Amino acid sequence: MEDIGGMVFFVVCLALVIVIIAGMWKTFEKAGEPGWACIIPIYNIVVLLKIAGKPLWWILLMLIPGVNLIVAILVSIAVAENFGKGAGFGIGLALLGAIFYPILGFGDARFQGVKEA
Repeated sequence: MEDIGGMVFFVVCLALVIVIIAGMWKTFEKAGEPGWACIIPIYNIVVLLKIAGKPLWWILLMLIPGVNLIVAILVSIAVAENFGKGAGFGIGLALLGAIFYPILGFGDARFQGVKEA
């Protein structure tokens, strides 16, 4: 019985990861970036900063514990706003990305270009 439970858990986790990757892939493509960039560590943050219209040096802020949470929320809000969504949606992207990235990627939101700060 333990093997069946472990197998079910694995399949559910795998399905969740696939949905998250697919959602981010579509989001990147909507922004005019290569979809595959979402699966490359570090580079995906660089592309996300570009979509958000934030400077590249913010990647250094992502390395500071505590500060990285605030930066992630600010970047997510900027991404949401560049897709015509509000700040609440951006907070959802930061805290519940597994739900909000597929909504953004597969929904009717369109990339409106990077807004100047």
